[in-house]
Amino acid sequence: MEQLEFFAVPSPCIGVCQMNNRGYCKGCFRSRDERFNWLKFSDSQKREVIRLCQDRKRRVVALARKKTTRTRLRGNAI
Repeated sequence: MEQLEFFAVPSPCIGVCQMNNRGYCKGCFRSRDERFNWLKFSDSQKREVIRLCQDRKRRVVALARKKTTRTRLRGNAI
């Protein structure tokens, strides 16, 4: 059963608008196509993009934590 939608799906943009090395926005984690086509997407497509962005952000944060931990461990080994 699909949930009723009473409000439009808001853009995940936070105004950073810089690309990372993989081509995703550093602020909202959308691809170029996802950003340019946002207004054309249906609400279900927008929700899917937001889900993808959340996954991308989780991966970036996890990688950053891993790098920080590795750097700390190296510093303690000296």
